[in-house]
Amino acid sequence: MTTVLEKYNFMIAILQPFIPHYREKFFKKLTEQVRCDFFVYESKNRVEFQNISLSDINVHLVRNIMFKQFLLYSLAPFLQKKYSTWVLMLHIGHISTWILLFTKVIHRRRIILWGHGISVKRYINEEKRPDCLLKLMIKMADGVWLYTEKEVAIWKKYFPNKKIVSLNNTISDVDEVLKMDRRLEKETLKTKYNIAQSYVYIFCARFDNPHRRVDLLEKVIEKLDPTRFAFVIIGEGNAKPDFSQFKNVFDFGKVYDRDIKTELFTIADAYFQPAWVGLSIVEAMAYGLPILTFKRATDVLQCVEYSYIKDGINGKIFRDLSDCIEYIETIDISYLKKMGSNAKDIIHSSFRIDQMVKKAIWSL
Repeated sequence: MTTVLEKYNFMIAILQPFIPHYREKFFKKLTEQVRCDFFVYESKNRVEFQNISLSDINVHLVRNIMFKQFLLYSLAPFLQKKYSTWVLMLHIGHISTWILLFTKVIHRRRIILWGHGISVKRYINEEKRPDCLLKLMIKMADGVWLYTEKEVAIWKKYFPNKKIVSLNNTISDVDEVLKMDRRLEKETLKTKYNIAQSYVYIFCARFDNPHRRVDLLEKVIEKLDPTRFAFVIIGEGNAKPDFSQFKNVFDFGKVYDRDIKTELFTIADAYFQPAWVGLSIVEAMAYGLPILTFKRATDVLQCVEYSYIKDGINGKIFRDLSDCIEYIETIDISYLKKMGSNAKDIIHSSFRIDQMVKKAIWSL
């Protein structure tokens, strides 16, 4: 099999804040096709303080100065002759990236920009009128890696001939999760964890962001019958509420053990996260769970992965709290299973690691 390295004989330098565990297999498979060096600008101690699990990929820490959203990183590592292509971040606050974009005529390196093609916090406005600075960055780049097809559709209107690709953001363990099918063990596992309720909803995310709208999660728990509905909670963080007041909440804190997570996701009938849904919904969908969340609004922010949810097909998007409560109280479990099956099919067809790598290679 001819690799990209054999065909083009180049090497790329990739800049990220850090390499999290959920991105590990993507990078490892990418290095099977092309030679890569990985550069990061956040220290290991800083990342671990944020309750983020790091990968074991070898990285080079780049000297940098950070001030709020602005970053000035050393250009020296990237200017080495061995690199013909740089994969930098699509971030308007990265001053060094601007310098490299404006000096392309001098250094003659290809620049791929990777990141969100739209601000999560300003999504509603920017999907109609994209940020002008982001537009300038994309215009000067040789190619762009975005997270979702919806972002690509937005930018292709402005740059129809540019290599702009959606990597379909996914997780390292997606292929392993897709192979798991432990539904026959569900009742046994519920007994193991002392969960007697008929319906079980799972939440799996860090409690470090107020935009997750944990207040809505608490209100839903309060309003539902605790003898019928149980909630499994995975995650830690400074903004985590005290769930001990709820007898139907089973709080497991931080869980990285795949076997335990598999058991907890097997118990669940659906994944419920009120807002700021991100990569965690890919994991849930791979386990065959539908996604329940609230409609994007100025006070209910959603990450770009929100576009993976097709209302009524692989999940449900609620208008408001009363709509949410009514739906959960009346939904038949067989319909949740049907949507969960659709969710798993979507991940299998479009969100595999090999597919993510293939799309990235295409744009190099």
